[in-house]
Amino acid sequence: MVNVMIVEDQAMPRELFELYIKNSDNYKLLYSIENAAMAEIYCLKNAIDLVLMDVCTSNGTSGIEAAIRIKEKFPKIKIIIVTSMPEVSFVEKAKKAGCESFWYKDLGQMKLLEIMDQTMAGKSIYPDSTPVVEIGACKSADFNEIEIEILRSLINGKTQNEIAAERGISRSGVKYHISNMLNKTGYDSYVQLTIDVVDKHLIIPGF
Repeated sequence: MVNVMIVEDQAMPRELFELYIKNSDNYKLLYSIENAAMAEIYCLKNAIDLVLMDVCTSNGTSGIEAAIRIKEKFPKIKIIIVTSMPEVSFVEKAKKAGCESFWYKDLGQMKLLEIMDQTMAGKSIYPDSTPVVEIGACKSADFNEIEIEILRSLINGKTQNEIAAERGISRSGVKYHISNMLNKTGYDSYVQLTIDVVDKHLIIPGF
């Protein structure tokens, strides 16, 4: 029997995950919590084999940061990151944290129990790509890596001068990339652009 902990702050998916596990012959639900900051403490209480970890949990705590701490102290615990957000950085961050698998709640082609079974069998299951969302007149896949990182910096409150210094380019270079994004999306200002990007969860402020 595989002992499972769920870390999920939204009631509906948490209750659904609980139901999946309770109806399974192979898994036992030990804990179901809302705050990733508490996950490490619960790992100390009992022998947990598998964690279903949401990325953005209650009080703004990061499931991926919690996963890093768990992996440092309990490397044998397997972790599946679960999220409905298409934030472009989450997959790579989960891999760097050492998480075994990654599953999109709403768009995953495989069922959660199947992901759990394969993960416990020693496989690492990750999506081939990030879900595509519409940003203005274009799609999120139309942005290149530099544009995404400039957007992230703008959303996190950096000025164009600060972004230029961070990336080792001129301020006019930053303005050039912003102009390209405005042309792609059809927006008149980068404020409109960043609002849409945040609303669509393509970039999550602070994550």
